[in-house]
Amino acid sequence: MNTANRIFNFSAGPSMLPLPVLEQAKREMVNYQGCGMSVMEMSHRSKEFKAIIERAEQDLRDLMDIPDSYKVLFLQGGGSLQFSMIPLNLFHKSKKADFIITGSWAKKAAQEAAKFGEVNILASSEEDTFTYIPQVEPEKFSKDADYCYITYNNTIYGTRYTKIPDTGDVPLVSDLSSMILSEELDLTKFGLVFAGAQKNIGPAGVTIVIIREDLIGLASQEIPTMLNYQIHAKHGSLYNTPPCYAIYMAGLTFQWIKEQGGVSAMQKINEEKAALLYGTIDNSSMFRCPVAEKDRSLMNVVFVTGDEVLDKKFIAQAKAEGLMNLGGHRTVGGMRASIYNAMPMKGVQTLVNFMIKFERENI
Repeated sequence: MNTANRIFNFSAGPSMLPLPVLEQAKREMVNYQGCGMSVMEMSHRSKEFKAIIERAEQDLRDLMDIPDSYKVLFLQGGGSLQFSMIPLNLFHKSKKADFIITGSWAKKAAQEAAKFGEVNILASSEEDTFTYIPQVEPEKFSKDADYCYITYNNTIYGTRYTKIPDTGDVPLVSDLSSMILSEELDLTKFGLVFAGAQKNIGPAGVTIVIIREDLIGLASQEIPTMLNYQIHAKHGSLYNTPPCYAIYMAGLTFQWIKEQGGVSAMQKINEEKAALLYGTIDNSSMFRCPVAEKDRSLMNVVFVTGDEVLDKKFIAQAKAEGLMNLGGHRTVGGMRASIYNAMPMKGVQTLVNFMIKFERENI
């Protein structure tokens, strides 16, 4: 593949994919492993696709050390549909859930859950523009809650959890969309986690849910069939036609991560990329990161100059240098560099070099 005209894509999602994954998908596009058709054409009931989805699940289980007591589901609807599916499936006793609000996505999840039960906001960092992760003492969690919900990494605001809350016997639920497979995680501390694929896994279209088996089958009989985890678990994510090609691409990405040395190896590289970028920001007299240092994301690095005009100039000139999609989210402005697994160190080094040059020319 001619990569001469490829740029460094810092988009928060859909985001860049590993080049070897794209190259393999290109090779297999019209004739998957000699079967005479594309994955996009084959039946989801075929032996070829059955092998694809089974390998994807097993590779993900290997990468995340998923216990046998958890089901892996390949669903549709994005992370946003999970905001509804989670309360519809987990509200069964008190119909109450605790929430820690660390950004827009946690707020939206709480708003959806409130349609079906009681939402208890334990803490929020909204008054400080979500620049930190609030700490909640164990005794503050509701003992009778059906679940407690957090957003592990906050894509818009550039924060992440570095210590998992202790919710006791209450199942902890987490949105992992923008950090899954970027660092090691003890899944036994969670009852359910989910992730939209379009950041660290593959193209948009598939959402992965990992759920402890004892949390399946709690939904009422009135829940729509397609929103019931039990239905999808019973049918191996094949109750209806799944997003076949997105699952195939996710599977290729899982294989690529394995080839890099697994999640622990990815975490080491991600920490090095983040350290380089944050170090450049902290040592700059122009750029500043508004996020509390202890809560800084490894995946989404936000920074500003303090001058909106200068921010826009930086983004425009970076684009001309092949450093794309560095604009911050429309709600906060500034800049944001999303440095997911697929972003090579060369991309971060190129960005850092440009930042130093831009500062020198604009001070």
